[in-house]
Amino acid sequence: MSGKLALNIIHRPELSPEYAERALGGKRDVRDESLDIFLFQQESAHEQGLKTTIQITYASLFSDKIVEIAKQHHEKYGDEIGLSLLGLPCKQFKEKYKTEDFCIWMFDEETKKEIVDDCFGLFHEKFGFYPESTGSYFLDAFTINYIKAKYPSVKCAVATCWEEGPKAYHTCNNSWYTFMDGGPWNPWIPSKVNSHCPAESEEDDSGIVAIPHLSRDLMACFDGNGSNFGTHPQNVLRGMIYYEDEKGTEYPYLYNLIDQYRHLAKYNDGFCYNMMFVGPGWLNKAGRWESPYERLAKSYKDVMKYYGRLKKEGKCVDMTMSELADYYRSTHRYHDPESALWKDILYGSDKEYFWYADWRMRCCLDFNQGGAMIDLRPYVARIPQKTGIGTDNVYDASYPYLIQANYRAGYFTHYAGAGTIESCKVHYKGQTADLCLCRTMASFERRPDGVEIKTNPVTVSLAGLDIVIQSTFFFPNCSTGIINIKREILNDLHGEEVELEEYFTGGFGTTEYQPDMSNIRFETYTDNGGKKESKNMQFAYKGRKITMGHGKTNGAVAVIPDIQTKVGLHGEEADTCSAEEGIAFSPVYHLRVGKNMKGGEFRTWLSLEKAD
Repeated sequence: MSGKLALNIIHRPELSPEYAERALGGKRDVRDESLDIFLFQQESAHEQGLKTTIQITYASLFSDKIVEIAKQHHEKYGDEIGLSLLGLPCKQFKEKYKTEDFCIWMFDEETKKEIVDDCFGLFHEKFGFYPESTGSYFLDAFTINYIKAKYPSVKCAVATCWEEGPKAYHTCNNSWYTFMDGGPWNPWIPSKVNSHCPAESEEDDSGIVAIPHLSRDLMACFDGNGSNFGTHPQNVLRGMIYYEDEKGTEYPYLYNLIDQYRHLAKYNDGFCYNMMFVGPGWLNKAGRWESPYERLAKSYKDVMKYYGRLKKEGKCVDMTMSELADYYRSTHRYHDPESALWKDILYGSDKEYFWYADWRMRCCLDFNQGGAMIDLRPYVARIPQKTGIGTDNVYDASYPYLIQANYRAGYFTHYAGAGTIESCKVHYKGQTADLCLCRTMASFERRPDGVEIKTNPVTVSLAGLDIVIQSTFFFPNCSTGIINIKREILNDLHGEEVELEEYFTGGFGTTEYQPDMSNIRFETYTDNGGKKESKNMQFAYKGRKITMGHGKTNGAVAVIPDIQTKVGLHGEEADTCSAEEGIAFSPVYHLRVGKNMKGGEFRTWLSLEKAD
């Protein structure tokens, strides 16, 4: 089925829907309305010949009616009956656990195990078998490992909500105390150590295939509030990305977003995926986001019609979650990368991002900034984060970044040069230009030895000299933790010499606020055929720099013990390399390698390793 969209449609009956209860005061008719909405959702899918995964919530397990409906739909339509660890805060749960908390990843470990056993045990009591799928907004490695060890039938789980971090917090009036940035955007096999990280090997394999909570716009969601930009139709209505005409409400962006996910087959050997995970609270009769119920219901039916049409045209295969897990494992190896050259489908600009993920890293290149790296997560560190009460991460489950241009300013900032980013500067006769300022587009190629992304040439004009530069980024196969970068001068400089300076401005953390950097250690080195010389420095917020150069290879390295990561920037026959610490007002660090050139190319590489 290469090139066909693998589709998960997931519905969960909630007899205690949090959103509706809070909006309508917990009236008895909320339960009846919630059941009606679930049946409407199921009917909308079945009318189009689409099967679903029914994720039964804890509250729903106390309803004989819901249990019977799930059994009927399983028999009649082939729907899968799974178990959701959402929908916990019903009367029975609150009385048993004496808490108003409801996010399983936020409980202490013993309570997590107790809740899992409670939910799985009640599920088995009602259905006579254990589920093959489960899920939550986020599932930490501890919970996944416990579930797989005790309930081995589980093979698929909703495990994270892509880029739900400070941006989501701020757009919820600073009240949404749960952060989970930094994970993959498409299905992956989670590591036993950290569920954000794709597994390195069979030994590292948690035993399940994970999927995101929503399929989101990989540009608009990264730049802004992700809750407005997803294939969940009510997200699009909340973002007010629709129009009204004589036919009623139309939402071309939603269909374009689904098609953009279909387009990812081009970059991933024919694999493409999309999912929709919608609880009934989004469709209550009172309406939401300035939309009446009629518009909410129409949007849901319309998107099901679109998926149904794709299926009839042979462009989409509807799967249950467990079927998706089997299909994913049949088409993927542990070291296979995930790539997405993502175009702006919301505002109609020429802006492009390139997303890349494998077991060692996740990164994003912005071609509106000349191919600058604007996000980098060191999966190679395999940071064994624990999450929940009793840990250092009660509510912050995000995987730490080295670069995050939206949280840490990037290039465009009031304090120029202080934002985290990776790019290249061009120097000539005392003038400097940064490729961050050069808008371009990119082309993608999957080569036998790796993935290559190449920019269109850009022209930098300094002191009357035009310099035409093309940038190439290459991600070798086998997940080496290396990104090869080539900056090539394409025009005749008429004997003039320019300097190209590749630079990495980094930080670390999960929010806008930088943790203490005092533990960071720096090294610069030159290596001439095995004869290596180096200098070292400990971060002390003094703005100091150590510099070397003129070797066969040269480089600058930062070791960051707090996130168990070693990051390096290296160059072939570079004339200079340096590491510079920031100051307290500008808490970043800079790694640089530079080369004086009259033409040709400058080859550098960025490396990520786990630090002891």
